[in-house]
Amino acid sequence: MNVKILGTAAVALLVAVSCQPKKAENEEVVEMEMTTPAEITIEKFTDSPAYSSSTLTLKNPSNTTIAKAGEVDFAFDVEDYNLGEVTEQNGMAANLANSDKGQHIHFILDNEPYSAHYEPEFKREMPEGTHYLVAFLSRSYHESVKNNHSFIAKKMVVGTASDDMNVDFDKPTMIYSRPKGEYSGADTENLLLDFFLLNTTLSEDGNKVRATINGQEFMITEWAPYVIKGLPKGEVTVKLELLDADGNMIPGGFNEVTRTVTLKD
Repeated sequence: MNVKILGTAAVALLVAVSCQPKKAENEEVVEMEMTTPAEITIEKFTDSPAYSSSTLTLKNPSNTTIAKAGEVDFAFDVEDYNLGEVTEQNGMAANLANSDKGQHIHFILDNEPYSAHYEPEFKREMPEGTHYLVAFLSRSYHESVKNNHSFIAKKMVVGTASDDMNVDFDKPTMIYSRPKGEYSGADTENLLLDFFLLNTTLSEDGNKVRATINGQEFMITEWAPYVIKGLPKGEVTVKLELLDADGNMIPGGFNEVTRTVTLKD
């Protein structure tokens, strides 16, 4: 019997080869391809109906001072705009989350996330203290109607005044609107980024809005709706800040806001 003595390197090679899994006949070899997360982008769109003559007026309460906390009746006049009507969706707007309840009012109190109202009259619980109310007309896919008469902005005192928000609606003010809440399925692919402005314009060499989305910064120099793309599933953090021409925050209780939204399969 002939016995061969193998060197250490040869033994190691033999072990390595013998430990490899055998490929079955006709078995395909599948190569794993590593993918990197999609880049977050924002893109302006201008496909929406303008509604340049639509108006929103607050009828009730007629007095911005209310005696005590509790449920308050709100009533708005809406002209040249149909609440409850589904907005025609053109271009990029056709890919946005859309409410089948139609056009509505975004009602924002003290810079909290808005409540949507599809009728011009509704009740709202108002706690004691000083409050800042902004309301504006919204398309069914939640883009604000941006004209000089489509909004109201009022300071209201309920019971005893207690003001610590540093808000002056006669000065440059940014009001956060979208994105908001939870998105699922195809709605996660295109998120509306939208805000409302008072007493200011945006430009390359003037005031700007800085949007920070999951840590990625975008400088917005035109007041318009935008679509956010490339977002991962899970929690998404969106921060908006109103800046002056030198990049400094413009003071005001609404001018810096951070929201977290959730994207699900």
